[in-house]
Amino acid sequence: MRHSSIGRAVFIAAFSLGIAGFVSTGAQAQTYKLMTGPQGGVWVPMGGTMKAMFEKAVTGVTIQTLPGAGIANVKGVEESKADFGFGNSISTVDAINGNPPFEKKAANVCQVANLYPQYFQVVVTTDSKIEKVADMKGKSIAVQTKGNTAEAISVDMLKANKLSYNDMGKVNFMASYNDAAALLKDGHAQVFTLGTTIPAASIMDLATARDIKLLPATDADVAEMKKINKGYVKGVVPANTYPKQDKDVPVIAYSAHFIASCKLPEAHVYEITKAMATHIADLAAVNKAMAKMTAKDMAEDIGVPFHPGAAKYYREVGALK
Repeated sequence: MRHSSIGRAVFIAAFSLGIAGFVSTGAQAQTYKLMTGPQGGVWVPMGGTMKAMFEKAVTGVTIQTLPGAGIANVKGVEESKADFGFGNSISTVDAINGNPPFEKKAANVCQVANLYPQYFQVVVTTDSKIEKVADMKGKSIAVQTKGNTAEAISVDMLKANKLSYNDMGKVNFMASYNDAAALLKDGHAQVFTLGTTIPAASIMDLATARDIKLLPATDADVAEMKKINKGYVKGVVPANTYPKQDKDVPVIAYSAHFIASCKLPEAHVYEITKAMATHIADLAAVNKAMAKMTAKDMAEDIGVPFHPGAAKYYREVGALK
């Protein structure tokens, strides 16, 4: 009887080890975290599209999308709290060089692909009578929370015009573009800043409730902001992008790109890069600005080191030497 009990115990232990071994073998599946952006911006739907695309391209990989923002995403990847993320050229280059708001040089942030131009848009209500940045003094402004690239650009914009948050009547730090736009809808703010593609869904929604306009960036604004960060360039929001916008509006622009932890397996990043480059139409369905994107565009050097997996793909297709 005792021998029988021992036998059963040995069998159970062996069976348990077998199950553990089976689970371990099946546990080769990998979950990667992808940080997107605030609600109302294009990074959230793009993240959903990439999730489906990457899971199909790489066997055993699952993508978990998380909310984020330009600066927060770079910090998340650098600190291994995320594996992938959307970034903005100006802030990611600051991270690589250890410039504020980053406390030290980022060593775990690698470039996967450039994606499309981003536009820093300053929306004001028509009845606010704000015609230039200087007119914003004493007004209520809605910006994003710290960690959002657009919030950092808002600080630079004010600085370039010898202003700061202290000169505003009130500064509202909002978790999403939609929440910020809602303040203008309700008359609790007169200015709303955001950095995203065009047209921005949150601005389109706001335009259905209030008469608004985009504040133009003057040549002097661009010149002063380039002194702060060389990544700033002059962009244009074409006429009729938004309701009642009958003229082109010059704005501050920069590039959106896709980053990854430098620690990720080369094979996985290779397949993910290939999936993006060969399914541009799927990405363009979410963001029309990517419709003409090519592998060569994706491989443009912006000062962020390429992940070996991405570089391997670009070299194979002749997009990178």
